[in-house]
Amino acid sequence: MDIATILGIISGIALVIGSIMMNSGLDLFISIPSLMIVAGGTLAATFIAYPINEVFGVFGHFMRVFVFKVQKPIDVIGDLVKLSKIAQKEGILSLDKKVNEVKDPFFKKALQLTVDGMDTYDITSILKKEITTLQKKHKNGWEIFSTMGSYSPAFGMVGTLIGLIQMLADLSDSASIGPKMAVALITTFYGSLFANLFFLPMSAKLQRRSEEETLIMKLLSEGVVSIRSAENPRIMEDRLMVYVSEPKKESKNKGQSKGKKLNAPEAK
Repeated sequence: MDIATILGIISGIALVIGSIMMNSGLDLFISIPSLMIVAGGTLAATFIAYPINEVFGVFGHFMRVFVFKVQKPIDVIGDLVKLSKIAQKEGILSLDKKVNEVKDPFFKKALQLTVDGMDTYDITSILKKEITTLQKKHKNGWEIFSTMGSYSPAFGMVGTLIGLIQMLADLSDSASIGPKMAVALITTFYGSLFANLFFLPMSAKLQRRSEEETLIMKLLSEGVVSIRSAENPRIMEDRLMVYVSEPKKESKNKGQSKGKKLNAPEAK
């Protein structure tokens, strides 16, 4: 469970509601017609822009905003180095018993291709296609949220224009102009709130998730190819560490200096 996402949503809602309650009642900001225009209009436009299966598939991506688990790059490199040392001492076929111990499907497939004796070019080609396919799937998810983030303020403005037209159509009662104007602006409020507190941040989070998962897959792909090529484990480790940020490198070096072992849950 991603605590940061939950904390952000809860605190955002609390701050908005709190600021409203400090100056007026919450009932002034509740308008079912406005909500229908923004939510319904945004959803309708999204159905027009994307195939229906991709729109319904966004619910799966929605869960990834809150629940997401991926190995740390340092741990993945540690796993690959251990497997490389085993292959160097006992041969590639010795990794066959490790395949079933690996939980990650992509890692398992990559390792199985290596054990099966497939050449490095074919392994790279197959794994690259897997990564590309996953990236496209992820892109569909965060793009839909980004699109909804651009539609909702627009429909908020549509609702406001509808309210203004209805207000200007009847100016006989000057006392009702203020309340009618307030109701008209609520739709813009809804559109802006949905876009900037939900849709756009979720799109950014999903894009970040995709980058993290893609990085791990690239590490695994390059590491497995290195193992298949019988590359020296130390050389492989140094090359893979290029993908890791400087703070993580420093953390790893400190851990090694203290004699700590890396945690490698995927390959035992």
